[in-house]
Amino acid sequence: MRNTPDDKSEHQIIEDLKEKVRDFPQLPGVYIMKNAAEKILYIGKAKSLRSRVRSYLTDSKDHSPKTRFLVRQIRSIDTILTKTEVEAFLLEASLIKKHRPRYNIRLKDDKTYPYIRVSMADRFPRLYLARKVKKDGALYFGPYLSGAAVWGTIRFLNRTFQIRDCKDAFMNSRKRPCMTHQIGRCTAPCVEMISEEDYGGDVKQVVSFLRGRDKQVVRDLTKKMKQASVEERFETAAKFRDSIDAIQKILERQAVVNDTSELDQDAIGFHGDERGTLVETVHIRSGRVIGTRGHFLPALDPASQDEDPREWLTSFINQFYDEALIPDEVLLPLDLGREIMDLLAAVLHERAGHTVKVRFATDSAGHRLLDMANTNAKEHFLDYVTKSESKKNALEEIRDRLKLPAVPDRIECYDISTFQGAETVASQVVFEDGVPNKDQYRRYKIKTVQGTNDFESMREVLRRRFQHTELQDPQLIVIDGGKGQLGIAMEVLKEIGRTDLPVVGLAKARTESDFGSSEVKATEERFYLPGRQNPVIFKPGSEAFRILVGIRDEAHRFAITYHRKLREATSLESELDQIPGLGPKKKKALLAKFSSVEAIREAEAEEIAEVAGFTRESAVALLEALAEGDAGDVLEPDGNGSDA
Repeated sequence: MRNTPDDKSEHQIIEDLKEKVRDFPQLPGVYIMKNAAEKILYIGKAKSLRSRVRSYLTDSKDHSPKTRFLVRQIRSIDTILTKTEVEAFLLEASLIKKHRPRYNIRLKDDKTYPYIRVSMADRFPRLYLARKVKKDGALYFGPYLSGAAVWGTIRFLNRTFQIRDCKDAFMNSRKRPCMTHQIGRCTAPCVEMISEEDYGGDVKQVVSFLRGRDKQVVRDLTKKMKQASVEERFETAAKFRDSIDAIQKILERQAVVNDTSELDQDAIGFHGDERGTLVETVHIRSGRVIGTRGHFLPALDPASQDEDPREWLTSFINQFYDEALIPDEVLLPLDLGREIMDLLAAVLHERAGHTVKVRFATDSAGHRLLDMANTNAKEHFLDYVTKSESKKNALEEIRDRLKLPAVPDRIECYDISTFQGAETVASQVVFEDGVPNKDQYRRYKIKTVQGTNDFESMREVLRRRFQHTELQDPQLIVIDGGKGQLGIAMEVLKEIGRTDLPVVGLAKARTESDFGSSEVKATEERFYLPGRQNPVIFKPGSEAFRILVGIRDEAHRFAITYHRKLREATSLESELDQIPGLGPKKKKALLAKFSSVEAIREAEAEEIAEVAGFTRESAVALLEALAEGDAGDVLEPDGNGSDA
């Protein structure tokens, strides 16, 4: 649909939309509502597009204030037909993730929760930490609370069941066992000191443990221990005994909610008030709680009569399980109705590839899990809003101390990084509401400045940044540097007619110790404002201080990371130049897919084989060459997409 002219009355706009909606089909699909600037406001799914969209345009008193405000902004509505209502659910989730419309519930979550990945497609599988669940033939377990918890579990399992922890390239290049085998922590599949079948038995024990079948694992290990003892292999029996002890100790630290269940379950709870709602998922695997996860939904009051909790909870589940590992059963804190719960079950089945039950818990065991989810939701809600209010107070302090016209809800910080006079880069880091918004980060290669000149580099970056008028304006710009850098920023803003944007320069100043000049000097953070001689000093340790120094440090980290990536790419190109048979086309393709030598070394042969010009054999040869540090003649052109 085309935009409706702005000079029409609101009543006429609604009438025009109603007229066009009459032509919508009574079929399932997704509808996309846009404003006069063609910006997407809301994305929804429907069993019948005509009926669902028409319900927005009726003069109904049942509409919430948010819905009424949404409708007043709609100028066009697009539709996408799907074959089934399940397909509409799947499409809605992916479109919301892509476009992040203002009026949809959006899961803003800075964390990517870790999983344990067991590479079952490998001849000799190993354990990895994974941040995303992929359909790659591997088994995934989780999510866990932290990467440290995952690495700790992986180390425990590797030692207990003697699973290899080496990279594939390292394993494939071995001629003799490594030190890990010599200290009894690996069975050396690299040199086939263990058969594929016996190694697979060890991996099976790992998988059983991760699935919560710990009693069976302990029984199997006990049987092996006794057999080894009977055969007078006392050293082997002692290793089995130590493994049993280690398993029992780690199990003692896990909360057990049902020691007879073999189901993977998620229980969903929530708690909130007029400040928003926190939705908590508790993850139970075979009766043991392995972690919890919270999502705060701002401006969503579950007690408000204007919000239908069944609607936003359905949307939450659809979006949450678009990426998360899907369990056998999802327990809900509300009865969504049989039709909706069956539909959600069908959607999750489509994603997971196995049967998923979605139900409102009515049994005592289900109630206990929901009580746990709701209790965690309340605790984490209070913690979240306390921190949020602390951030709000800190931003108000920044406004007052720096004499800003408004609370700096959006702060942008810029940093320049140069290494030995070459490859100057810059970073733009954004904090919103006092916390990082990494989706808004930007990085720049300096194009117009030769050599080391931080002032002119800053000038180029600010000019390029404010050419992008589609980006939201900041309420405060932080420049990493003192009065000189601040002066450059003011010149650029004057040049582009944006002197309305407040700027502060942040630099460290060295100060004498109170104990005399012979003592070690300390550093002090100073904040320089345009037209003011003396710097503003914030109390160290205050939340306002932490926000401003934090964004400067984050900008510095982001710039250094980009710089390191560019240097590694140069190093990668240089190292790849040493490999015979690897011509410019293959090298360019590798550089496009992998960002560092380490990334290639850690890659699977199958991943490299996906690069144009490579087969699995040549990918293995490349990994072996990088592992040995000497290519030899392993990469002769193979005639299949080779670089002539």
